Amino acid sequence: MTSRIPFNRPTIVGRELANIVDAVTRGQLAGDGFYTRACETRLRDIVGGGSVFLTHSCTAALEMAAILLDLGPGDEVVMPSFTFVSTANAVALRGATPVFVDVDPQTLNIDPERVRTAVTARTKAIFAVHYAGVPAEMDTLQQIADAHRLPIVEDAAQALGSRYRGRPAGSLGRLAAFSFHETKNVISGEGGALVVNDPRLADRAAIIREKGTNRTQFFEGRVDKYTWVDIGSSFLPGELVAAYLYGQIELADAINARRRAVWHLYHEALEELERGALLRRPVVPAHCDHNGHMYYVLLPTPDARRSFIAAMAKQGIGTPFHYVPLHGSPAGRRLGRVSGPMRVTDDLAARLVRLPLFHSLSDDAARDVVSALRSSITGGRP
Repeated sequence: MTSRIPFNRPTIVGRELANIVDAVTRGQLAGDGFYTRACETRLRDIVGGGSVFLTHSCTAALEMAAILLDLGPGDEVVMPSFTFVSTANAVALRGATPVFVDVDPQTLNIDPERVRTAVTARTKAIFAVHYAGVPAEMDTLQQIADAHRLPIVEDAAQALGSRYRGRPAGSLGRLAAFSFHETKNVISGEGGALVVNDPRLADRAAIIREKGTNRTQFFEGRVDKYTWVDIGSSFLPGELVAAYLYGQIELADAINARRRAVWHLYHEALEELERGALLRRPVVPAHCDHNGHMYYVLLPTPDARRSFIAAMAKQGIGTPFHYVPLHGSPAGRRLGRVSGPMRVTDDLAARLVRLPLFHSLSDDAARDVVSALRSSITGGRP
C-alpha cells in the first residue's frame, strides 16, 4: 500500500535535471568532470576545508578511510553498535575487528566513556557516528584519541551542515564520510564523499579512489604516465550523479532550513506528550547545531512501538524503526566483539521510531502526522 504520507520522498529542489542535460552536452559522463569538481568545491566550503573526494556512496568513503588508515588483521576499531552496517563493514573488509560500544542515552551517539574503556593496544582508530545529524562529543573523543595517538573517522552520513561548538561536521576528525543517499538531506539517489583533513593522506586518497592508479597525478602533470601504484577500487561516481547532486548541494542551506522547520514543528507539538511520559523527544545538546535530518521518538516499550507503527500505517503514514544493533547481528557476532554492557543500545533501539521528514513535506502534512501520532498513542483520548 502506498503511504498517504511516506517516511521519505525524494524531492527535486533546483537545477538537477537541467544539470544532467548540461553534463551530457559537455560530453563527459565518466567521473571527475565539471560537476564532480563543482560538488567537491561546494562541499569544501560547507566543511571549511580539507580535501574532498566525491564517491559513489558513503559506504565507499568509509571503505576508502579504512584503506587510508592501513587497517588489517589484528587491528581493532571502536565504534557504536547503533549504526548502519557500512560503518562496521569498512573495517571488517580490511580484516580488522569492529569493537562495539554503547551509546549515550540522551543523544544516541557513541558514549566517550565506553570508548575510553574499550581502547586496547590493538586499537587502530575510533569511528564516531553523528546520529540524526547531531554531532558526537568530539572534544572528549579527541582527548581520548590524542592520549592513545589514534585517528578519528567521522561517520557524518547524516550530518551535512551540522556543527559542533561552531565547527562543521566533517572538519572534526582526520577523515569524514558523508552520504547523499535518497533518504538524506542533500541527495543524488546514491552517492557520498570522503573529506581528508590530514594533508599527508590526500594524494593516497586520490590513488585509492582511482583504482590504485596515480591517474590524478598524471592529469595534473606531476607524472608522465599513470600506472598501478597501490590498492584501490572504482570509488568514483559518474558525472550524471554529480550533476544531480550539484543541483541539490547549491541549495543545501535552504534544504536544511526547511527540514529544521519541520523538526521544530514536531518538537513543539509533542512536548505535552513527553510531559505525560507517553514518549521521549530527541535531545540536542546546546553546543550542537543539527541539520534537521531526522525526527524520532522513543516509545515506552517495544510492544508500544509495534502497535504504534501498525496504527500509523492504517492511517497511511510511514513511521519506520531504525538500526538493529550490530553487536547482536549474525555478522556482528562473527566479525566483531563487544566492549562493556550494551543496555542503552538494546533498550533504545527497541523503542525508537522515526517520523516522516523530507524537504517537500508541508506544515499541514506534518500536523497530520502529529494528529495521527497523538491518536495512535492515546487511543483517541484528548
